[in-house]
Amino acid sequence: MRALVTGGAGFIGSHLAERLLKEGWEVGVLDDLSTGRRENVPTGASFFHVDLKDEEDVRQAVLSFEPEIVFHQAAQASVVRSWSDPAYDAQVNLVGLLNLLSASLEAGVKGMVFASSGGVLYGDAEVLPTPETAPKCPLSPYGVAKLASEHYLYAFQDARGLPYIALRYGNVYGPRQDPHGEAGVVAIFGRAMLAGETPTIYGDGLQTRDFIYVGDVADANILAAKKLLSGFRAPSFDEAAFNVGTGKETSVLTIFQELARLIGFSGEPRYAPARPGEVRRSALDGSAAAQVLGFTPRVSLREGLAATVDWLRSLS
Repeated sequence: MRALVTGGAGFIGSHLAERLLKEGWEVGVLDDLSTGRRENVPTGASFFHVDLKDEEDVRQAVLSFEPEIVFHQAAQASVVRSWSDPAYDAQVNLVGLLNLLSASLEAGVKGMVFASSGGVLYGDAEVLPTPETAPKCPLSPYGVAKLASEHYLYAFQDARGLPYIALRYGNVYGPRQDPHGEAGVVAIFGRAMLAGETPTIYGDGLQTRDFIYVGDVADANILAAKKLLSGFRAPSFDEAAFNVGTGKETSVLTIFQELARLIGFSGEPRYAPARPGEVRRSALDGSAAAQVLGFTPRVSLREGLAATVDWLRSLS
């Protein structure tokens, strides 16, 4: 089997590319290296240094590699930048997707697995854990683009016959997450503690997220691809989407405490005002992914945090 992983030099994409290679897939990685790193591309994968906004370069890469499955992990993933430059966000996340879809149709791709987001699509949901059928109320241009992307994918499936599955991730964490970025509280807190610095909690720290380990997310992607190759075609918009989470709420303060225990950090966090538009509570109902894809998370929070701390230590 041949798989193309966009964003395969990044955090989630590189883990997915590694897992695919271990399972015997031929793997191509497409990345513009704007946030990904060339050294993250696993040995054995073909590499295409391509910007998704460049229609012809995307077309040439997809046609030359001829993948059967495309895993679309690449994105402009900064909520802050999506507000400061919403046109750029749309160029990467929407025009880039359309370039990829057109090239995939021309290359005869059998299915696409799309990295969506449960956290940004559902907002402050009334039901927790939140099912895929919950109202969608994204609160940023980034979230709007994720929802629009799912609609584009469904339209291309319905009109052009390209099956897809959208995976709505919880808060993914693990090795290779950028410890200097605006998101990824596990990596940010862990790096600060290891450096003897005081992490900052925005708000009271009692806001919750559904934290899921990156290795489990890679597993969910591969199960989704196998489902598509078996002939799966979702009959409705929400039935094409699957939450990828644990179904459990974990507070930011709990993450701080667990990391402090693992690292031996004795300080207290610094508190700052909550960020505008931040979701208060989040947990994803993963029952559909379990029933249809056969996916259940395997890595506990403690195991995942320990693996992340070990990786952060290796950077020093």
